[in-house]
Amino acid sequence: MRFFSSISVSFFIYLIFFNSLKIKAQNTDFSTDLPLIIINTNGQEIVDEPKITATLKIISNANGINRATDAPTGYNGRIGIEVRGSSSQYYPQRPFLFETRDENGENLNVSILGLPEENDWILLSNYNDKSFMRNILGYKLFELSGHYAPRAKLVDVIINNTYEGIYVLTEKIKQDKNRVDIAKLKPSDNAGDEVTGGYIFKIDYWNENDSWKSPYSPIDHPAFEVHFVYHDPDWEELSFQQKDYIKNYVTSFETALYGPDFKNLQKGYPNFIDEESFIDYFIVSEISRNNDGFKKSRYFHKDKNGKIAAGPVWDFDWAWKNINECFIFKATNGSGWSYKINDCNPWVKSPGWMIQLFDDFYFRQKTNCRYFHLRETVLSNENILGMVDSLYNVVKNAQLRHFGKYQILGINVGAPEVDEQPQTFEGEVEKLKRWITLRLNWLDNNMLGDCNGEPPVELALGETFMVYPNPATSEINILAKDLIKQMQLFDFTGRQIYTSPSVFNKSFQINASALSKGVYILKIKGVDGKTSTQKVILK
Repeated sequence: MRFFSSISVSFFIYLIFFNSLKIKAQNTDFSTDLPLIIINTNGQEIVDEPKITATLKIISNANGINRATDAPTGYNGRIGIEVRGSSSQYYPQRPFLFETRDENGENLNVSILGLPEENDWILLSNYNDKSFMRNILGYKLFELSGHYAPRAKLVDVIINNTYEGIYVLTEKIKQDKNRVDIAKLKPSDNAGDEVTGGYIFKIDYWNENDSWKSPYSPIDHPAFEVHFVYHDPDWEELSFQQKDYIKNYVTSFETALYGPDFKNLQKGYPNFIDEESFIDYFIVSEISRNNDGFKKSRYFHKDKNGKIAAGPVWDFDWAWKNINECFIFKATNGSGWSYKINDCNPWVKSPGWMIQLFDDFYFRQKTNCRYFHLRETVLSNENILGMVDSLYNVVKNAQLRHFGKYQILGINVGAPEVDEQPQTFEGEVEKLKRWITLRLNWLDNNMLGDCNGEPPVELALGETFMVYPNPATSEINILAKDLIKQMQLFDFTGRQIYTSPSVFNKSFQINASALSKGVYILKIKGVDGKTSTQKVILK
């Protein structure tokens, strides 16, 4: 597990010390300019399953001053709550998942802090993100690129009269008209169009029950195993037919992706995926150089009769910084590709689909065009850094109490960062802004593809060689499937007018500037002794 290998000794010292530190939220003096969430478990301990019953009240006054003694202005009722996360649940500030419930304990859809009605919510901790911004930045950039991403709010949290710090209240990724807006799959949807969607699945920590194993390994790492996890509906809710359908659909996509005609619009990968979502997911994950963007916490969804779409994005607390995990993320000059995570990933394996997708000129070209288009608007330095400044203004007062409880400024905790640790919150924000500027500059100079590039000449499926352009003018270009040993050119009467030297290459060029216009026959001999001929027209 990642947290055993990456959390420093100093982390465990602070884990022991700060777990015992309690800052009581006295009803007479606690106030904040963030929305205030107050949870009471009536003496029960919050555990990692099952959810316990508790009460929740939310205070978010119009004047921006929220006291623990104020009457609730938002939700005021029952919840079921549990600890969530993998390594993050071992931080002194733990993340939680909760669902709003009615008096009978049933799910209750409500709007929280202006977010669309639902019943499943998450409180993400900020122990590993001293800027409080990393997740919100990632979500917002994906949303502004035209896709659903979890909406989020920065909030202060009190549990059982104890201040727990600043959290990110956010939406759980699930099927819903206001979240991942795909068809709701019913247990009876087991055939025909009905079984085709909708599904949400992911790359994440897995077990034998909640996942299936791909029959394919990443194209550049043939020894790796890849597992996909059923997310919504989860594995216990899916019928055998539904599990079989989504597994077979993903396998069909991978078969096309790794097949000899993978670029073909009808037979290849374009027939199975929403390319635009994959491109935008790649761009946002690379701008943040998200450590988890391609190997875990990676979501996909498929609507009824639809294609596989990438996203929503999730889990950016290890992103937007230089970390001592693998050579990709150690780089302090803004360099490195997150999508190549398999090159140094000992944990959950990425399917490596992007490696093969970028072997297609047109996918690279679309990615390049899209990146530089977004750089003019959503992804401009001005817009991203402006978002950072806005978030700073939201949290600049509340952070004082948070870092009073978790005295971690200047200390390397959570993700093992390479850079020096600022001693102040303002220093953390400035470090983040410098990192973003450096990363964008590197991507501008190294983005894959060429928006205005000419497509390469490629053999069609089944062709042994091709001549281009044909008709030709002053040059005859030849591209073969296998090594060429020798070439001969004959005029239309059968007279040999050109013989090449030994070639031993897959491509060759004949200078035809001295030849007359007309029809010629090109004969190619391969190193295997087989010969092929093709008509060539000179104009």
